[in-house]
Formats: sequence, structure tokens, C-alpha cells
Amino acid sequence: MGINKDQVEGRAKEAAGKVQEAAGKATGNLGTEVKGLGKQATGAAQAKYGDAKETIKEHNRDANKRP
Repeated sequence: MGINKDQVEGRAKEAAGKVQEAAGKATGNLGTEVKGLGKQATGAAQAKYGDAKETIKEHNRDANKRP
């Protein structure tokens, strides 16, 4: 299975969102915490999109190998 740009960027956004959420909790800044949660959701969606693209690519590759 390959890795594409959306998978990498999505998971990076998720991680950054977790850090931002934790920083918001630690400082008591609800706005930062919420922004972190939003970034996590956006990153998760982008990563899932990348996963779906890879699955489709694999199925197409397998379909082309069949006689």
C-alpha cells in the first residue's frame, strides 16, 4: 500500500490539532482548544480521503492484473 500527500498532510494536521487542543486546555483558552479540535477533524477527514484514494488505486491495479 502506498502513501499519498493527503494521508501525510491529514495525519500531520491531526497531530498539530491534538497539540493545539492540549495547549488550550493547559492555558484555559477555550478558543485555542476548539481550534485544535477543528484541526483534528479536518486532518482526520483529509487522511480518510487519502486512504480512500489509495484503496481505489489498489483495486484498479488489481483489476488490471486479472486476465
